Amino acid sequence: MRERPLEGLAAPSPPFPRPPRSCLSARPPPAPTFLSFLLSPCGRGRFCYVPRGNGGREIADSKMSCMLTYTIRNLPASSAWAARGFVRSLSCSSPLQAAVQPKTKKTLAKSGVKNIVVVEGVRIPFLQSGTTYVDLMPHDLARAALQGLLNRTSVPRDVVDYIVYGTVIQEVKTSNVAREAALGAGFSDKTPAHTVTMACISSNQAMTTGVGMIAAGQCDVVVAGGAELMSDVPIRHSRKMRKTMLTLNRAKTLGQKLAVISKIRPDYFAPELPAVAEFSTSETMGHSADRLAAAFAISRLEQDEYALRSHTLAKKAQDGGMLVDVVPFKVPGKETVTKDNGIRPSSLEQMGKLKPAFVKPYGTVTAANSSFLTDGASAVLLMSEEKALALGYKPKAYLRDFVYVSQDPKDQLLLGPTYATPKVLEKAGLTMADIDVFEFHEAFAGQILANLKAMDSDWFAQNYMGRKSKVGAPPLEKFNTWGGSLSLGHPFAATGCRLVITAAHRLKKEGGQYGLVAACAAGGQGHAMLVELYPQ
Repeated sequence: MRERPLEGLAAPSPPFPRPPRSCLSARPPPAPTFLSFLLSPCGRGRFCYVPRGNGGREIADSKMSCMLTYTIRNLPASSAWAARGFVRSLSCSSPLQAAVQPKTKKTLAKSGVKNIVVVEGVRIPFLQSGTTYVDLMPHDLARAALQGLLNRTSVPRDVVDYIVYGTVIQEVKTSNVAREAALGAGFSDKTPAHTVTMACISSNQAMTTGVGMIAAGQCDVVVAGGAELMSDVPIRHSRKMRKTMLTLNRAKTLGQKLAVISKIRPDYFAPELPAVAEFSTSETMGHSADRLAAAFAISRLEQDEYALRSHTLAKKAQDGGMLVDVVPFKVPGKETVTKDNGIRPSSLEQMGKLKPAFVKPYGTVTAANSSFLTDGASAVLLMSEEKALALGYKPKAYLRDFVYVSQDPKDQLLLGPTYATPKVLEKAGLTMADIDVFEFHEAFAGQILANLKAMDSDWFAQNYMGRKSKVGAPPLEKFNTWGGSLSLGHPFAATGCRLVITAAHRLKKEGGQYGLVAACAAGGQGHAMLVELYPQ
């Protein structure tokens, strides 16, 4: 007798197998830990999560969740590399060793294409929103990062040909934050500057815009960066009130003004609060992350353990002096800030006490395994190689191939790295085995783990990406070993520069040659870039 599909859950059609009814329990069964999952003898996850009830139906409604939850949970996992990486990353007595000689591989230089280098990169400390930067404006943070870059490099201001900055939550008064920050930092008023926005990959876009300008011969020296101030996001009047105020501004006589004012009703005063939600789907990113974790059968405990890993490694890097991209910032009227304040290693017991933040009551995404709202800014100095050498600089790294991707903003909102990674590797003629350092943006622990599963799945590659085989998942011993956005913080538009300069520093410290930077972004978009260590 044929089973009836559950209410609200589309019945999967061939070739997707139907999940057994035992998987569709009202509450998820006890889940293995992240580490035990990776160490399981058969390499298979035993966690099946299709919650129902309050808040759960939204998860089940996703077609992708329906098809993936049963199928992907039975895919083989690369247990050996993951277990080794996780143990090594947490137990290594000191990753903060002296720089070692990099292995020699082929260079990614291309005939007839300019070599473009990162001379230096800095960022002011990333702080939790509502703390020390609370009284500043976005251009104040960007200006501080630019001044930190100038102080560290001593580059003459008039040598800089162009400045590009990214931002996401724009301050209306300084919509072109690049220009305002540049003027405030003392750059010539003859130096053009513009601002880009591409959600969490805005400073990636700023950097690649600079790369394009240099490659085209339009510039030799470009400063790129990003700034975000979540402590003071714009809160608008309701649309009714805005229309009334504009009409009132056009009224000429007292009678006309009184007539407009008389139409104001109490509900006009309700403000419009900003939300980190997709305009096309009206879904918050956290809600999407919860559905993604469910689709890939990633448990709450796995996510908490990954988040704890991020904070533990970030703390070790901070205490060991590895976060050398951070420059001190004397906040006007307050103390000098010297380090990130969101790094807080906790315990699984404490993390386990938190309630789900988005899908309630059975969601798995919480405040502890999500990146937090952050204030901060970053900046990098980009040059053509010949210009850098002519000015007497020793570059840190080459910026090589990069790609941007986009996919379904509903069910694949956070899978940008999965789609971008194989494309950028193919452009460069590399494989995952060639990469020495991985720096991926950590929006949510569940998002990272879902991407790792998707990248290591032939089934996903064939059915969703139109590829013959998987690209493979990064070994954890090479992955975000100095922490990530979960612990260091995530000022939306500033993270991309942090990823690139961290990759360059890790390559030098660890003796690698190639780094891969990747990130997801709102709108279902993503980015990946290859960074090559400059010859030592």
